[in-house]
Amino acid sequence: MSGASGTPYAAAVLRALLAAGESVDLVVSRASRLTLLDETGISFRDAHWRNDLRAWLSRGADGKPDTFTVDVDGDAVRYWPAGDLAAGPSSGSYPTKGMLIVPASTASVAGVALGLSKDLLQRAASVTLKERRTLVVAVRETPLGGQTLRHLVTLDDAGATVVPASPAFYAGATHIQDLVDFVAGRVLDAAGVRHRLYRRWQGELGGGDRPV
Repeated sequence: MSGASGTPYAAAVLRALLAAGESVDLVVSRASRLTLLDETGISFRDAHWRNDLRAWLSRGADGKPDTFTVDVDGDAVRYWPAGDLAAGPSSGSYPTKGMLIVPASTASVAGVALGLSKDLLQRAASVTLKERRTLVVAVRETPLGGQTLRHLVTLDDAGATVVPASPAFYAGATHIQDLVDFVAGRVLDAAGVRHRLYRRWQGELGGGDRPV
């Protein structure tokens, strides 16, 4: 997680990864802690990260209780402080399937595109690219300036998949969470993770639009 607005997207992706049986190495940048506090009222603390994560994932995008039931007390989630540049994900020898930056701020996009590695999030992303693993960048900003667009092209050229946090409406969304889940689902699609977060488009049948 980087510091862009959009913590509900990150929560939806985390829930779906855990529901799919995936293990997660979680990195929460310093800026994203401030955003999480602003958007949810939850302080994310190193010493109490499991409790804070549980409290966060138990809420929907509207702030109301969610039906999340995946256990975060086991080994499914491993948390790494963003300032720990000796953490496992900082090395290419640490085994991962890939990396998802959700949400991705323009600052994190620039840092990864330029190879700055100023914190663990940027370093892990650089490692993911050099190891030719899947990197999905869910950029959340509007409008996009020319410099950010050039950075995104650089990431695309390096093999990353850029997924703008841009919800669609053809899947029959009726609640905010539906729009959040669509973006989260597209992020997971790019990472090859199975989910059932939104209804997929199956084409037109009988002249009508029939997402399923």
